[in-house]
Amino acid sequence: MSSSVNPRGTAYTDRRNGTAGAKPRLPSSRATARERPSSSGDIEPDDSASNAPQRPNPSYRANGYSRNTTERQTSRVQSQLTTRESLHVRTKSPVKKYAVNGDDVDTRRPRSEEYGLLSSPVPATIPIPKTEKTNLPPWKPHASLIPHTTAPLASRICLPPLASLLPEPLQPPSLKQLTPHDQEAAILDDLLYVLMGFEGQYIRYDESYNPSVEKERLDGPSFSILPGLDPSLRDLTNSVLKMATYYSAIEAFVEVQSREEFGAINHALCASIRKLLKDYLILIAQLENQLITNDSFSLHVLHLHTLPTNHMMFQVYTLAQEIVKKNAPREDDPDESVDGFNVDDIIMQLKQDGELVPGGMSKTICKGGNVLRLLTDRLAYMCGDPAARTLLQTLLRDASRPYMTMLNEWLHHGGIKDPHAEFLIKEQKSIRREILEEDYTDEYWEKRYTIRDPDVPPQLEAVKEKVLLAGKYLNVVRECGGVDISTEVHDVPKSFDDPRFLENINNAYSHANSSLLSLLLTTHALPARLQSMKHYFFLDHSDFFTYFLDLSASELKKPFRIVNVSKLQSLLDLVLRQPGSIAAQDPFKEDVKVQMNDVGLTKFLMGVVNVRGIDQDESTDNAAEKYRTPATHASSTEEDNNMTGFEALEFKFSVPFPLSLVISSKTVLRYQILFRYLLSMRHLENLLLNSWEDHNKVLSWTHRSKGDRRLEMFKRRAWTLRSRMLVFVQQFTYYCTAEVIEPNWQRLMAKVNGHDKNNDRGPGPPPKVSRTVDELMEDHVDFLDTCLKECMLMNSKLLR
Repeated sequence: MSSSVNPRGTAYTDRRNGTAGAKPRLPSSRATARERPSSSGDIEPDDSASNAPQRPNPSYRANGYSRNTTERQTSRVQSQLTTRESLHVRTKSPVKKYAVNGDDVDTRRPRSEEYGLLSSPVPATIPIPKTEKTNLPPWKPHASLIPHTTAPLASRICLPPLASLLPEPLQPPSLKQLTPHDQEAAILDDLLYVLMGFEGQYIRYDESYNPSVEKERLDGPSFSILPGLDPSLRDLTNSVLKMATYYSAIEAFVEVQSREEFGAINHALCASIRKLLKDYLILIAQLENQLITNDSFSLHVLHLHTLPTNHMMFQVYTLAQEIVKKNAPREDDPDESVDGFNVDDIIMQLKQDGELVPGGMSKTICKGGNVLRLLTDRLAYMCGDPAARTLLQTLLRDASRPYMTMLNEWLHHGGIKDPHAEFLIKEQKSIRREILEEDYTDEYWEKRYTIRDPDVPPQLEAVKEKVLLAGKYLNVVRECGGVDISTEVHDVPKSFDDPRFLENINNAYSHANSSLLSLLLTTHALPARLQSMKHYFFLDHSDFFTYFLDLSASELKKPFRIVNVSKLQSLLDLVLRQPGSIAAQDPFKEDVKVQMNDVGLTKFLMGVVNVRGIDQDESTDNAAEKYRTPATHASSTEEDNNMTGFEALEFKFSVPFPLSLVISSKTVLRYQILFRYLLSMRHLENLLLNSWEDHNKVLSWTHRSKGDRRLEMFKRRAWTLRSRMLVFVQQFTYYCTAEVIEPNWQRLMAKVNGHDKNNDRGPGPPPKVSRTVDELMEDHVDFLDTCLKECMLMNSKLLR
C-alpha cells in the first residue's frame, strides 16, 4: 500500500525525520529502528478528496535514523535548499503516517478542502501523481462566528466537531496495531493538543461530556483513551490529563466570569488568571520544542516537567469551582421569588436611569467582597503550601486592586464609584440633599449609606464601621464644598497586603472626622444653634415668651382647630424683634415658626411609651389608635377635639444642612415634647394666679363671713388648696428646668466644646479629647432622653 502526504505534511515529516536539521534521536529499546526512505520523491500523494481532517500519529519514531555526522550535515543542507519552496510551518493537525503491516498510511487531506477553501499552490519540488478517487462520505467541517457577549476577550469561534463524529474510514489506526514505541509517540503528540484544550486522535472527550453546555465546560471535560494503549503509558497519560481538565475548566471560567455582570473584582481575577494561562501555554510550546528536538524526550519526562504546573492549575481550578458553586443557585433555581430583592432599589434605579444596574437583579452572583473572602479563606487553608500560598497571594493582590480603588475614593473623596454593586458601602441615591432640606429627617445619615454585611471582605471586617463613618463624614463635607474631588490622592495602598492598609483607613477616618467637626462647630456654629433652641424650647430667659402669651391669650383660649396660626406667627415675630429682649440679638430667630399639634400631649406620650417608641417612623395617630381600648377611644377622641390653643401650641425650628444631621427631626420632636410639657405647667401656673386675682376682686372671698362658720372654713380650704397647687407647680417647674434640664445641658455643652470635666487633671495643657460626629449625635440624643426620663414623661403609670 503506497503512502501519501500533502505538501504541508512533507516538510513536517522531513523535519521530524532529520532532514530539517533536527537532532537525531538515539535508537529506542522499545522498537527496532527501520531505515528511513532515501528521498521523499518516492512518496506519492493521494487525491485530497480521499483524505480526512485528522491529526495522524507521526511515524518518525518507528523509522531508523542515520547516526553519522556526515549524513546529518548533508540532510541539513538538502533541507535548506528546499525550504523556501516546500517547507511549511507545523499546524495543529500535521500529517502523520502510521506503519500498518509494513506500509505507510496517510490519513490527511489538505485543510483547504476541510474548510471548503481553495487549495494553496503546491510546491513545484513535489510531483503530483494521478490516483484513483474513492467514494467516502462528505466531511466538510467549517468554522463560524458566535454572537458577541459582554466578555470582551471571549472567543467568538464556534466549537469544533467532536472526534467521535468522524466517519469510520477516517478513524486513525487502532493502538493495538502500533508498537509501544509508536504508541508513546502518538500519545505524546496527542497530549500536546489535549493540554491546549483540543481533542486528540486517541485521547477524546468522554461520551458524557457535552462542550456546548456551559455548566459542563465550567466543571471541565473528562477524557477517555482509545483501547489498546500499553498500561504503563495509560497510567502516565491519565496523570497528565488531569492538567488538561483543569486548563479547559479554567479557560471556560475566565470567559464566563469576564462578563460585565460579574463585576470588576472578577474581571481583575480573570486578568490575573490569564497571565498564568499565558505562562502555561509557553510551557506547552517548550514541551513541543523538546519533543521535536530532543530524542530522549519521553512521556515520563513530560510528566515530570508538568508536575509543578499541574499543582498550580489544581489550585486555580479549585478556587474557580468554589466561585462557580456560589453562582450555582442562579442557574439551578431560575424561578425564585422576588422576596430577596430590594424593591425600593429597583424602583429607584428605574426612576432615575430607566434601567437596572448590571447584575443588580442577580442576588446569587459571587462578586466583590465575596470573591475576596473566598480568596482569603483559601489562602488561610493553604498556608502550609509555599507554592500555593505564593499563587493565591498573587491572585488576591491582583483581584483586590479595583476594590482598593473604590475604597480610596470613598475614604479620601467621600464618593462611591461602584457600577456593579460590589463595594461594602451601599448608597441609596433616592435620599438626596434637596429632599433633606424640605424634611430634615435623619434618613440622610442613617439610610443613605449602609453596610452590605454579607459582602464585607475579611480584611475590612474589624474596621468596617470606621470605613463607613469616614466616607459619610467626608461626603457631608464634600457636599458643603469642603473637599476638592478633582484632586488625586497619591501614595495610597493599592492592595490588601500593603503594610499601610490599616494606617490609611485610620488616617482617613481621623481627617474626615476632624473636617466635619470643624464644619459643624465652627463654620455652621452648632453650639450657638443649640443655645438658641434652649431659649425657645426650654423657656430659658423667656421674657419674650411671657409677653407672647399675654398678647396671644385671647387667641389661644379658642379650640385649636379655629386658632389663627398666621396671627400667632405675627405676634411671635413682633415679640422676637422687641428691643431689649434676649431674642432680639438671636441670629436664628427667623427659624422659629408656630404650629398646632392635633394630638394631645398625654395621648402622644402614651403612644410613645406603650406602642412604638419615639424613634419609630409610624405616625402617632395610627400607633395610638391601634392599641387604644374601646372604653378610652371615645373619651380620648373627645379630649383631642376639646383641646385649646394652649394645649396644642408648639414651635417648629428650621435647621439647615449639615446641622440637620445633628438636630434631626427626631431630636426636634423631643424638644417639642419638653416644650409642650413646660408650656402646660406655665399655663397652669397662670390659671392659678388668675384664680387668686379673681378671688381678690370678689368681696365675698375677701371679707370674712360672720353668720356661717362652715362657709368660712370652705373659703379657707379653697385658698389653701390654690396656694399649695401654685407652689407645687412652681416647684415642679423649677425642678424640671433647674434640676434636670440645666445640669444635663451643661454636660452636653462641655462635650460639644471638647471640655469634659472627667478629663481635668490639674495644671498643664488640657488633654486632647478625641471626639467623633457620631458620638456628638449620640450625646445630643442621650441628653434629650435623660431629660424626658427625669421629668417623668416616660413613666406610663404616671401618664395614666
